[in-house]
Amino acid sequence: MTQQQRIAVIGGGMGGLTAGVLLQRAGFKATVYEQAKQLARIGAGINIYPNGMHVLRATGVVDHLLAIGQTPATWFSRVWDTGELLYSQPEAAWHKKYGEPHIILHRGDLQRSLASQLRPDSIQFDKHLVGIEEVGDVLKATFADGSSVEADVIIGADGVNSRVRELLLGPQPPKYSGFVAYRSVFPASRLSRPLDSDGCKFWSDDRHWANEDRHMIIYYTTKAKDEVYFVTGSPDPNWEGTTPVDVTIQEVKDHYAGFHDEVQRVIDASVQISKWPLLTRDPLPLWSSGRIVLLGDACHPMKPHMGQGAGMAFEDAAVLARCLQEKRDDIEGALKLYEANRQGRASKVQRISNANTFLKYEEDPTWCFGYNAMTVPLQPAGEAAKPPQAECA
Repeated sequence: MTQQQRIAVIGGGMGGLTAGVLLQRAGFKATVYEQAKQLARIGAGINIYPNGMHVLRATGVVDHLLAIGQTPATWFSRVWDTGELLYSQPEAAWHKKYGEPHIILHRGDLQRSLASQLRPDSIQFDKHLVGIEEVGDVLKATFADGSSVEADVIIGADGVNSRVRELLLGPQPPKYSGFVAYRSVFPASRLSRPLDSDGCKFWSDDRHWANEDRHMIIYYTTKAKDEVYFVTGSPDPNWEGTTPVDVTIQEVKDHYAGFHDEVQRVIDASVQISKWPLLTRDPLPLWSSGRIVLLGDACHPMKPHMGQGAGMAFEDAAVLARCLQEKRDDIEGALKLYEANRQGRASKVQRISNANTFLKYEEDPTWCFGYNAMTVPLQPAGEAAKPPQAECA
C-alpha cells in the first residue's frame, strides 16, 4: 500500500465534499468524482443545525457561510390554518448551549464553499461510476467515459440512487414514501410584505386532513433576506414519478387550500415550482464491504423533515475520516469502526425524520444538536451498538 493512501470519493454532494476536505486535512490523497458536468447553484435551501456546524467548522467554511447565509433570530412552528404559535425555537439559547449557530442558506452556495476547500484538481466532473473491481491489492473504479482510477478506499457518497450501494448489495430501487416535496426559490421582492419570521413550519391537523400529514416550511436563504425558499411534505400516493418535474402554482394552491395567508402569499409569489418524490430505504444490512464504504443518503436516506439529512452526511464524513486516520494500517477495521459508531445514531434520526414529529412542540433537542462528530469518543465496534451520549459545548 502507498504511504499516502488514495481515497476515491464517489459523489460531490454535501457528504462527499465534506469527506474529501476532511480526508485531505488528515493526510490522505482524496479525490472527489462527481457525475455532473459542473457545480451549479441549483437545488434547494438547507438548514444546518449545531451538530452539522461542528463538522463544517473543521472544513474551514463557516466564516464564509456566516457571511452569506442567515442565522435566524426567529423560527416558528405554527398551526396550518390559524397560524397559532405552537413553538418558538430558542435560537440564541441553542447557539450558546451547543457552541454553534443554526444557519440557513442555499444548498448550491454551501456546495461551492466546500469545493473551494479541496486541493486544486482534486474534484473531477462528468464521472459516472459504472463498476468497481479489485486489482491486486488496490480497487479500480471505472467510469462511463472509459476512464478509471485506482484507490485504496472507495467511498460511496452518491445519494439515494447510489451506484456504489448497488455494486455492494445488488440492485434495489428506493421506496417511494407516498409523499412529495414541492419546492421553489424566488426573489423576496416578489412578496407583498416580508415574511412574519426568518423561518417557519406550518403543520397540518391530522384530524382535518384524514391522517394525511402535510406541512410547509418557509425561510430566507440569504443573510440579506433577498431570497425565499419553501418546501413541503405532501401526500401524493398515486404519483408514479421518480424524478422531479415542474408543476403549476395552481396545483400547489389546490393542495394547500385553507392554509394560512402566509402560505398562500408565498405560493402566489413563486416563479417556478418543482415536485420531488420523497424516497426512502429500509436500514441496510451493512455499510461497508472490504475497502468500500457508504455514507449519507447512500446508506440512510430520510425524509427532509428534521433538517438533518445533510447533518447526518456531515457527521458520517467526520467519523469516517477519524476512523481512517486512527486505523491507517487496518482499513477494513476502520470501516467497521465507522459503521458501528454511526449506524445507531443515523437510524434514529432517519426514523424520527420520517415520522415528522421533531420540534413541532417544545422539546429538548440535545440528543441531536449536542452531538459533535469531531470530538465524540469512538466506541470499539463491540460496544457501539447504542448511540453515544450527546456532548454539549
